[in-house]
Amino acid sequence: MAHKAGFVNIIGNPNVGKSTLMNAFVGERLSIITSKAQTTRHRILGIVNGEDFQAVLSDTPGIIKPAYELQASMMDFVKSAFEDADVLVYMVEIGEQNLKDEAFFRKIIHADIPVLLLLNKIDKSHQEQLESQVQLWKEKVPKAEIYPISALEGFNVAEVFSRIIELLPESPAFYPKDSLTDKPERFFVNEIIREKILIHYKKEIPYSVEIETEEFFEEEKIIRMRSVIMVERDTQKGIIIGHKGNALKRVGVEARADLEKFFGKQVHIELYVKVNKNWRSNDRQLKRFGYSKD
Repeated sequence: MAHKAGFVNIIGNPNVGKSTLMNAFVGERLSIITSKAQTTRHRILGIVNGEDFQAVLSDTPGIIKPAYELQASMMDFVKSAFEDADVLVYMVEIGEQNLKDEAFFRKIIHADIPVLLLLNKIDKSHQEQLESQVQLWKEKVPKAEIYPISALEGFNVAEVFSRIIELLPESPAFYPKDSLTDKPERFFVNEIIREKILIHYKKEIPYSVEIETEEFFEEEKIIRMRSVIMVERDTQKGIIIGHKGNALKRVGVEARADLEKFFGKQVHIELYVKVNKNWRSNDRQLKRFGYSKD
């Protein structure tokens, strides 16, 4: 039997459920999921292996008009997702009418690769609305195959994945067959901590934060790690730490619980907070945190 392999890139507006879908396909929490927009900042690969296939799935940041350097770098990850895709998965949610960037939308319409348009969150719609939305997107993206899904409830997810495998080109595997992702362990430590900050802090705080795991030592029964939460201003540092350190302690407790599930062993984590002024607009800092492609 011929072996199939290819890149399956998931794009769409912020908060339409791309990360939820990716995790449903991969079966692991590789991409952080919160109700806040701009949760995904990097392009994260999740690799699904079968005996005769390898699907390299790519979750990308939501499409936005960039307001500062970090967001411009995030949009570069989205552009690169167009360049190497064998199958493009374009996600919209019920009630959505257009993509936030017209140039990206034109790329989707004129793509010369298979496009699957997934109409997500149908558990929140009624039949009439669903039918009118399917019609709207058929007219907007005539070449796309349209699938109503609920990534959260798992409705139609297996069917979409089967179709993706059918569309993959014949090719040897791109990654070792036991690979789950292209990211190192520290990346997921950072993402899990950042997820807790997105959940517990309001306004600009979550978007001003970057995490750096400075130490990661794996022993037989325990992983010891030390991570630094970087903020842009002194006032933000105080907010992250909270009264008597309680806010930071909550982040640490919740992150540790998720990290123990993720790694399958006991975790000891130390968290610190540092000010790194205006890192989101600093090219050198963005490169250091992995946001620059060159």
